[in-house]
This record gives sequence, structure tokens and C-alpha cells, in this order.
Amino acid sequence: MTTNALPLLEPESAAPCCPPLSERPLTAEEAERTAVMFKALGDPVRLRLFSLVASHEGGEACVCDISDVGVSQPTVSHHLKKLREAGLLSSERRGTWVYYKVEPSVLAALGRLLTRTATA
Repeated sequence: MTTNALPLLEPESAAPCCPPLSERPLTAEEAERTAVMFKALGDPVRLRLFSLVASHEGGEACVCDISDVGVSQPTVSHHLKKLREAGLLSSERRGTWVYYKVEPSVLAALGRLLTRTATA
């Protein structure tokens, strides 16, 4: 019996929807969705938190492991919430701790967005 693997579907809100910027102009909707992600990453604390989660072993980090970024814990929670709302992080509560994860599709899509397409 032959089995075929089904393709994985990526959640729409978790990754930019757009082709590389050098391929064609973005539509207004594509630009709006992508700008939300760049705006979230435009804050140095958020960028650092995103980097801490993305580079953490296994691509997942407990809030207890990433809270020392020079701001108070309520501010860290606020920034993590903004990153989640922008579709850059997902979270899961385990007991009293919340674990954050960067979906691989998010990193790949952001990379593709900023990659120059080959010209024929």
C-alpha cells in the first residue's frame, strides 16, 4: 500500500502573504498585513524578544527564560502580546508558565519577502 504525505497548510495570519518585494508591487492588502509584522519588529525590545525566542533551543522559550531584556515584566508581557497579535509568535500556557514559539513558516516567509528574485 502506497501512502502519500499531505501538504502542511500554513495559517494565513502567521506569515506574510506576499511574494518577494522585487517580484512585483504589493497590493494594498498585502502591504497592510506585512506592515503589521514589520511594525511589531520595529521596536528594539520586541525585536530582541523575537530573537530570543527564535534562537532558543528548540525554537521555543518559556517567558521565564526571556524576561531579562531591561524592562519590567508587565512591559515584557505587553511586547510579547504585540508579537503574538502580529502573527510572529504563538504561545501555549503550561501550568503557571507561558511558552512562546516562532513558527518556522514565519521566518521563512519573512526571508522570502526580502529576497531578490532571479531575473531571466
